[in-house]
Amino acid sequence: MTLVKICGNRTPEDVIAAAEAGADFVGMVFASSSRRVDVDQAQAMVRALGGPLAAHELALPPQTITHARHDVEAWFQHGTQVIGRYLEAKRPLTVGVFADQSIDEVNEIAEEAGVDLVQLSGDESWEDCLMIARQTIQVVHVSPLDSPSDPMALVEPGFAVALMLDAAHGPYRGGTGHTFDWEVARLVAGRMPMLLAGGLSPENVADAVRAWKVHRVKYTPANDPGSYGVDHSSLTYLMGPDGKFRTLIPHNTSAERMAEIVRSYLPKG
Repeated sequence: MTLVKICGNRTPEDVIAAAEAGADFVGMVFASSSRRVDVDQAQAMVRALGGPLAAHELALPPQTITHARHDVEAWFQHGTQVIGRYLEAKRPLTVGVFADQSIDEVNEIAEEAGVDLVQLSGDESWEDCLMIARQTIQVVHVSPLDSPSDPMALVEPGFAVALMLDAAHGPYRGGTGHTFDWEVARLVAGRMPMLLAGGLSPENVADAVRAWKVHRVKYTPANDPGSYGVDHSSLTYLMGPDGKFRTLIPHNTSAERMAEIVRSYLPKG
């Protein structure tokens, strides 16, 4: 199943729109960014979605498998099961995005804001994930100019609950609208669940999912100058009754074309 994360939210209206569109995760940025939010703004978004995960009845996550701490595939498969249990209790989950901030600052903000997961998008080490008081998504940045010959060498089990691959480009940690070589994503996604970010748009995200069998995708508007909000009209994507991702519809699609696309996914006969 493909899960969808909408990042760069700044208001309750943003996260409600994302939730109504079927998003599985909503991100709020605490790192240096044009979309950075403060704790009060984050708390308002968390409240709009029914409060933090801790306030919901939660089924016990899968039993910890200590032997998988040295098995990258088993470890991240187990992480997918943990996140799946969280999503059974609450959907969408809120994700606090941090980059190159102290562990104490990350934990303090995450606790005050009430976010469900933490995403480390800077130069934090895998070991840093163990000091975060939330389950953590670790971002590995891939240069669009110098792709690693063995991307799995960048991945370490035993620390984060999930891995995200994002483009390394420009002054911002993600959200720049630039892609990297998706062959890297294909090699990683062929072995383990992962999140894909970096230059995803309504026009190319469906191609990425179909081509590389990516388990989760993150979409955020490009970091254009003066772009401080989420374009709700860009959140139109089609989810089936089974909760599975079907396709993402570009925001400038006409109503007639949109209806045609939806009809093409309906059962025949």
